[in-house]
Amino acid sequence: MAHTFFADRSLMNQASHPYDTLTPDAILDALEAEGFAVSGRLFALNSYENRVYQVGLDEGAPVIAKFYRPGRWSEAALREEHTFSLEAVAAGIPVVAPQPLADGDTLGRHGDFWFAVFPQRGGQAPDTSVTDTLYRLGQWLGQLHTVGARRRFQHRPTLDLLAGLEANHRFLRDGPWIPEDLRPAWDSLLSDLMALCAARLDEAGPVEALRLHGDCHAGNILCRDEHMLFVDLDDCLSGPAIQDMWLLLNGEDNDRGAQLAELLEGYEMFRDFNRRERHLIEPLRCYRQIAHCAWLARRWDDPAFPKYFPWFGQPRFWSEQILALREQMAALQAPAIDIPGQY
Repeated sequence: MAHTFFADRSLMNQASHPYDTLTPDAILDALEAEGFAVSGRLFALNSYENRVYQVGLDEGAPVIAKFYRPGRWSEAALREEHTFSLEAVAAGIPVVAPQPLADGDTLGRHGDFWFAVFPQRGGQAPDTSVTDTLYRLGQWLGQLHTVGARRRFQHRPTLDLLAGLEANHRFLRDGPWIPEDLRPAWDSLLSDLMALCAARLDEAGPVEALRLHGDCHAGNILCRDEHMLFVDLDDCLSGPAIQDMWLLLNGEDNDRGAQLAELLEGYEMFRDFNRRERHLIEPLRCYRQIAHCAWLARRWDDPAFPKYFPWFGQPRFWSEQILALREQMAALQAPAIDIPGQY
């Protein structure tokens, strides 16, 4: 059996967790209280940050119920997510938004949990190797960002890349997560990475922060019969437009440059794009890598995390992270990607 570097802290995983009270009966009671004629069929969907369920009804298609993680978002922040989704739908943008509950509100409360109910939608992730797919995604993102620029979030975060890097690094460094023999390499590497990210931000210069999807990767887009749907705005925040684009790019620099050009051809039909934002792609990738480690650490008291991410407790994980971040340092030192025909 693999030995974990915080095995002596096993009590961290045994404490009660708020989701312990989210029993099947509690889920069904919450929906019944909002007027849904539940059939008793309940199927847990793949979600770790929140808890998401397909709930069968006596008549018609099932619905999707999302129970938000207690303490993560304030009521005001959740309402801003819902408002942004509904604004997008009103503008004709294919976003799966929460549906009204019994009193017409989209945000419900049951015990310790805020929750929302969504219509069930099917589909598969888009094939971003197809240029027409990227073009159409760019069109929808241009329209989504046009809506996003109309007003500001008051209760949701603004992406502050350097402050976020520092906060996540400090949290990991001050906890039991990184093995002692790897800490010097990690600390030295993070210092260099933050300096390189700062330099790339200087190259980008001032950028506009607007309301974004925030986690716009292919897994949060559904395609069926030539139609697209954006789902899961749980991480919506304010930030630069490129944050909703770079996760859709794959391959070598030349490939990613061509893909971004195709996205922007559709995007700029509806909204101008600041070409210097391409300098932010590698800092954002670095931020996401470190934020993922910190996310796992912050959620380790949730019993689902040791169960589904057991490798996080092994020294090999951190050796691999250091190797991946060294590769990311080389990417930060390289020139920003070129975009054929536009840059």
